[in-house]
This record gives sequence, C-alpha cells and structure tokens, in this order.
Amino acid sequence: MRCFIGIDLGSTTTKAVVVDENQNILGRGITNSRSNYDTAAAIAKQEALVNSRFHLFRGALASTKALNGSLDAFLSQLERDFRAEQYMEQLADLEQTCQRSLATARFGDSSAVVGDALSEVFRRLTVEAPSLFAPGAKRKSDFFRDIAGSQYLATGEVVAKEVGTRYEYLLNVFDRSIIEVENRVYSDSIRRHLLAALERSFIALPETAARRTQVEAPIKGILDTELEETYVVGTGYGRARLPFSKEHVRSEILCHGLGAHVMYPGTATVLDIGGQDTKAIQVDPAGIVESFQMNDRCAAGCGRYLGYIADEMNMGLHELGPLAMKSTKAIRINSTCTVFAGAELRDRLSLGDKREDIMAGLHRAIMLRAMSILARSGGVRDQFTFTGGVAKNEAAVKSLKELIKDNYGEVTLNIDPDSIYTGALGGATFAWRAVVEEGKAIEARV
Repeated sequence: MRCFIGIDLGSTTTKAVVVDENQNILGRGITNSRSNYDTAAAIAKQEALVNSRFHLFRGALASTKALNGSLDAFLSQLERDFRAEQYMEQLADLEQTCQRSLATARFGDSSAVVGDALSEVFRRLTVEAPSLFAPGAKRKSDFFRDIAGSQYLATGEVVAKEVGTRYEYLLNVFDRSIIEVENRVYSDSIRRHLLAALERSFIALPETAARRTQVEAPIKGILDTELEETYVVGTGYGRARLPFSKEHVRSEILCHGLGAHVMYPGTATVLDIGGQDTKAIQVDPAGIVESFQMNDRCAAGCGRYLGYIADEMNMGLHELGPLAMKSTKAIRINSTCTVFAGAELRDRLSLGDKREDIMAGLHRAIMLRAMSILARSGGVRDQFTFTGGVAKNEAAVKSLKELIKDNYGEVTLNIDPDSIYTGALGGATFAWRAVVEEGKAIEARV
C-alpha cells in the first residue's frame, strides 16, 4: 500500500500524518521533540504508521462483523496491551542503562547500596506497569520519558529512605540514562508487540475457535501488508535538521495553510499558535498562501509562555484553561513577555486577585497579541481556522471568539480536535501531490 507522509518537527512535539492514494488519513503520530531531531522524526513517523495499522484493523474487522457490538472495546484493549508491551521493553532497557551508568558513577562506598536501591525501584515499577494501561487509567502524558520519569522519581524517593541511601544518587543515575533510552527507536519490536498484545486481548474476549480465526486472520493480514513510504515531506520549527533532502522540505507557512484547507476547504484565514511561534496566514480557495505574519523573535503569547505560567503556578499546562474558565472578573494583564510574566503574576497575587481571574486575563492578553498579528496579515476572513496546541485550551478559544466578534462580527470559527497535526497534514498532502500530480517517485526515509 502506497503511503504519503508529512512530518512536522516542532519545538516541543513532533507530529506525523500518513495518507493513502485517495488522500484519506490513515494515521497520526506524535512524540516529544528532543535533542536528537532525527530520532524525534523517526519516532513520530513510526507512531503514525502504527496508528495506520489500527485504522486498517478497524476497517477489516468491521467488514467481517465478527466483533459486532464489541469492536471498539476490543480495539481499545488491543491498543492498551500494545502500549503496555512497548512500555515494558523500554522500562527494561532503562534499567539496564541505569545499571551501566551506575557502574561508571563515583558514589564511593555507596555504590553497592545504590545498586540495591536501583534494582528495587525497577522491581516496583515493573509490578506497577500494567495498572498504567488498565481500562480507565489516566496518565498526564503518553510519552515514555514522562511516564517512567514520574514513576521513577516517586518510587525512588521512597526506596532511598528505606535502604538508607541518598535520593540524589538515584536521580543522578536516571538523568544520565533517560536521554540514551529516549533516543532509541524500537521499530523492530512493533510486530512482536502487536502479536503479543493480540494474544492478551483474546483473553478478555469471549470466543469460539471460529470467532478467533475471524478476528485473527484479518489482523495478521494487515500486519503482513507493507505500508510503503512512497514520499515524505517535512516541515516545522526544526525542519532544517530533518534527515532528508531539501526537495522534501516545505515551510511551516505553506504546510499549515494547506493543512487547514484540507481540514476545512472553506478556510480563508488561519491562526496557528504553537510552542514557539504564532502564525497568521491568509489562503486562497485552493489553500495557497496569499500573505502571512509571524510573531517577532520571542515566544511571548505562545505555548512556551503558557508552560512558563503553569510552572510559576505549580500547575499542569492542561489545568490552566479550566481554571481560567472559572473567572468572574476581568483583569488586565499588561505584558505577555515570558521574562516578566512571573513578576506580574506574583504582583497580582499579592494584590489579592484570584488565580482564576489572573489566568483569564493572561489568556485574553495572549489572544490580543494574536489579533495584532492577524490584523497585520490582512485581518480575519470567513472562514477562520484556529490550529496548534493552544487551540485545545478552552479559555484561549473563548477569548479569541469574543475578540473576533468584537472586531469582525460573526465569523465561522473552525477548530479540529486534531488541529495539532495541521502542519503534518499539509506536509502529507504535498507528498501526495509530488507523486500523484507531479509524477515524482523519490523516497525520503527517516
């Protein structure tokens, strides 16, 4: 099966989208961007291809009607089991890497005790691992570094006290090891993990031998189907570091404009707020960029800014929007400068302002900055499409809607749940056009 892939290497996350010859989206993948951009691109692409397999599983199983009424439950269980298999392999890899790091550490006479503590930490993490992927389990992140890190740090502190060693030693070993593990690509294990997950998923499925065959055969058939990487196009903040030729690279502006057009063909204006920049783009009816503006040389009003605010408030980034939605009083925030944000935040708190009102004011300030960039690009035209990670923030969306109505009247506002993949979707569409419309057939493997 020929596949066309777009990779958006962002400052905080790297996204990939796979489309087929009919431009149907087969899969999406995301990972945290890291020091090794080649690895981030490879893992995002791998995640998108895995997601494509699950998409194809769904279609094949739906056609057999073998799981009529329980298809969603079965596929959800299959994916949880697959993720658990992946996690266990990475966890075992992390333990081995930590042990090697310990062997070269200079902890003196404490090394033996630290080694015992390390073994006990990983024993407990291994026991706890299945619960992380149980039905209904909630994780703040799906990235291995975040999941394993939070579990390791919490368990390590307890174990260090129990065995009488310094917690800092365990932290040191983890910090020296996690980047090495994080920058490995486990592509050779995917088929094995999927088959192991399939066996585990059958345990929860009331079945007869005939029914198992009806389920197993199409899944294995899809696993045996090659997803040919016909053409890959890259974009994003780190596109200059993507490991393929310039012919396979497009600008963020072009990819976000085209991606928004693919999602919403009536799009005329695009606002994308990512981790590092804000882009206002005007496109024609074919999705071709007519004009654009970007924020100037700093991350004020972007995802990085919200991340800094979350750290100052000792909150998760995902908690800022819901808190701001509780506001009952409008507060004017004078600066969206990340450098001064902490000082103004503390000043407001010292004056007795409520946290939710401060958060609402901060979100409005961010959107005011975005409105200025939109105005410089040509204003807001109908239809208006909002993309990027900040588009998932309900308080940001609320402020944006109010400001657009005040300045431009009633305008159709499009926000796709998968808008974070807009740039990658644009890249995949450029890849499709390169082969189907332009006749190119050059592979770019990452």
